[in-house]
Amino acid sequence: MALSDPKIIPNIPERLLMGPGPSPVSSSVRLAMAQPVLGHLDPAFLAIMDEVADHLRWVFGTENRLTLPLSGTGSAGMEAAVANWVQPGQRVLVVAAGLFGQRLADAAARQGGVVDVLEVPWGSALDAEQLKDRLAQAPEPYAVVALVMAETSTGVLQPMDGLSDLVHRHGALFLVDAVTAIGGMPVDVDRQGLDVVYAGTQKCLAVPPGLAPFSAGEAALDILRQRPSPVPSWYLDLSMLERYWGGERFYHHTAPVSMIYALAEGLRRIRREGLDARFARHRRASAALGAGLQAMGLSLVVDAAVRLFSLTTVYIPEGVDDAAVRGRLLNDFGIEIGGGLGPFRGRVWRIGTMGEGAQLEPVARVLSALEATLHRTGGVEAAVASWGGASGA
Repeated sequence: MALSDPKIIPNIPERLLMGPGPSPVSSSVRLAMAQPVLGHLDPAFLAIMDEVADHLRWVFGTENRLTLPLSGTGSAGMEAAVANWVQPGQRVLVVAAGLFGQRLADAAARQGGVVDVLEVPWGSALDAEQLKDRLAQAPEPYAVVALVMAETSTGVLQPMDGLSDLVHRHGALFLVDAVTAIGGMPVDVDRQGLDVVYAGTQKCLAVPPGLAPFSAGEAALDILRQRPSPVPSWYLDLSMLERYWGGERFYHHTAPVSMIYALAEGLRRIRREGLDARFARHRRASAALGAGLQAMGLSLVVDAAVRLFSLTTVYIPEGVDDAAVRGRLLNDFGIEIGGGLGPFRGRVWRIGTMGEGAQLEPVARVLSALEATLHRTGGVEAAVASWGGASGA
């Protein structure tokens, strides 16, 4: 029986996923999930686990021993980060430049942290001087400083250079959300001095949602081992999970075997492409999409200097019905784009160029559908010209 046979699960339509995630998944990744299920302690599966961990270190840009995919979505990665490294009564500074920064603050507060929030306007990036001033003016030192590197709600890529130096100078641990960054742009955990980093599989890695790539350095692990009380989440306790993913292979939980297969294949595809080529492809797709949208007379939300390669936010034209346009794209063209969140709700669209979607053909399909729906022209032509120009650069 073929994977596409409607008798397997009926009525699942084919969609081009060009929103904020999940992103399109290749046929080879889908086929990997159909391979025979092994036991989670089977030697053949343990070998795949080792391969996945090695590939994740390469994609993260780290030598961290504790690098693994957590069994859960990117939000489980966030929960693990705060559950393991935010202790009750500790002071925590969270940079909130969008919805996912706000979620980080909420999660840290639920762990008993005394949370301060450094607010950054939606659509803007943090200025390092803002962080420098807040750390210097704090009445008590912070134990943890947390921020989102690639803010999915706004389409902003946070410049990271120098931030860890500021954080470490004040004795804090640096915790970073890289969910919409990993696999589409450099994360550089070691070079940037990031202590705890979590991500998700469903964005630029082009794997279905369900795993949270995670990495923590030795300084963070030393703090974890010195906790005066156990990590409040048994399931996400990294001190136990590292024993399963390490040489001990101590049983912790039944790993999502088929999802690990999918991630293994997704990471193999990235290895074959090469990180530099993959990052360049994401930049090229983002530039082509932006050129096409602007040629249609639409305004982009984020300045080019801090615009994500993987997600573009565009203002909805005056008088245009947000839900009606997205509904027509979905129902008439089979294309999904995202609506705005928070203060951007009803004001912007979020269009992804992630993984398999970071190519000219899907970008052109989105622009063509928008041209037909908005009765505007020039988008596809401008995108093709941008793509060709980048090719020749």
